[in-house]
Amino acid sequence: MLTLAHFLESLSTYQATGDEPVVSCVVMDSREAVPGSLFVAHKGEKVDGHEFVAAAFAQGAIAALVDRPIAGDYTTIDLRTALPSSLPLGASTPVCLVVEETITALQTSAKAWRARFPVEVIGITGSVGKTSTKELTHAVLSSKYRTFKSPGNRNSILGLPLALFDLQESDEKAVLEMGMYTTGEIATLCDMTSPKVGVVTLVGAVHLERAGSMDNIVKAKRELVEALPADGTAVLNKDDALVMSMADYTSARIFTYGLDQTADLWASRIRSKGLEGVQFTLHYEGESMVVQVPLLGRHSVHTALRAAAVGLVEGLTWDEILYGLRHTAVQLRLVTVPGPKNSLIIDDTYNASPDSVLAALNLMHDLDGRSVAVLGDMLELGYLEEQAHRQVGRRVAEVAKLLVTVGQRARWIGEEAVASGLPQDKVVMVDDAVTAVPTLEELIQENDTVLVKGSLGMRMDQIINALGRYD
Repeated sequence: MLTLAHFLESLSTYQATGDEPVVSCVVMDSREAVPGSLFVAHKGEKVDGHEFVAAAFAQGAIAALVDRPIAGDYTTIDLRTALPSSLPLGASTPVCLVVEETITALQTSAKAWRARFPVEVIGITGSVGKTSTKELTHAVLSSKYRTFKSPGNRNSILGLPLALFDLQESDEKAVLEMGMYTTGEIATLCDMTSPKVGVVTLVGAVHLERAGSMDNIVKAKRELVEALPADGTAVLNKDDALVMSMADYTSARIFTYGLDQTADLWASRIRSKGLEGVQFTLHYEGESMVVQVPLLGRHSVHTALRAAAVGLVEGLTWDEILYGLRHTAVQLRLVTVPGPKNSLIIDDTYNASPDSVLAALNLMHDLDGRSVAVLGDMLELGYLEEQAHRQVGRRVAEVAKLLVTVGQRARWIGEEAVASGLPQDKVVMVDDAVTAVPTLEELIQENDTVLVKGSLGMRMDQIINALGRYD
């Protein structure tokens, strides 16, 4: 049971007495504070969490990690100094715990909490497909083990520590998503979690603007396989040369997956079944079997291969693996919703990178109806942004009958689509998502298939919200 004593013991020389208050959860947003919670005051680029300590306490938080004393009638314990033999806890909450730096303290406490349990950690990283792989891997492992997963997109040096406090003694496996903006962050996550199995999806130009170069992205993702123990396993994408280059940087066993027939686990005869999922043949150690999973798009085959690979590494039978693959409720961010004039809208508005946009275009092409692509700017691509947008434009010309671009960068998509053969009168360029709505209301025809995708900052969800009223 998580108590205030855990934070005191992991951040100081304090020894628990057994009467410390129970901590219900750990939060970084004061609006998420509930009775019994511990609030972490983080000074970000725009907001200083120290300004919201009182608000967190008003909602029931019993403690706050801070890096300076907070004005108010609160018990304050300065963990930067020597602690007395007894502390004023128990009924004397709320309490402010003063530390040198709150995020470092949070990570230290999270690492100590994870170390309490013998749970085996499976870490998952890559430029795209992390969340879907995490969810499907969790579904597969859950057919045999009590399995924990990091919730939502809590995959950062801020979010993953919060998730770790939900670990319980009964958990046997933990599937954790690991994201990054720059080098060093995944190494920090691995130091906290001690993964034994590491899965790498693929390497693409996501967050390139922040990372600085593709080489830095590879180095950052590689930190997961570098952290694996000698008796661990690195599950690597045989179809991605950048991922396979990581094999030389780990002492762990290498297990490969992909469409390449030399992979340990590979797939062939891929057939999209539209909204019914995707069908393919699995191959492993001379055995072959036909599998159909309820996931949209041919790119989902790689997701299934990763989950199946982890299942094999963890000793599951094929019956257990296939049960997890076939009975998963995973569909995640990409969903379909009814649109105007009996159209079908593919809502893939969570985010966008060149690889994920190309995968979504391939899915749209597999479905019935006139294909309409509504594509917004792809952000944080750095020096590759024009090249990446034009690459998408070339594919649009091959699969779409109508293109609506949203934003200034997406105009490159439109220009390249026209240069690649899409008629000029089938390309409409608008500045923002709000402007796109009336344009689409006019252009969408009966039974169209409409893909809506763009980076989070483009607010493409506004298009879905507006067109979704037709149901």
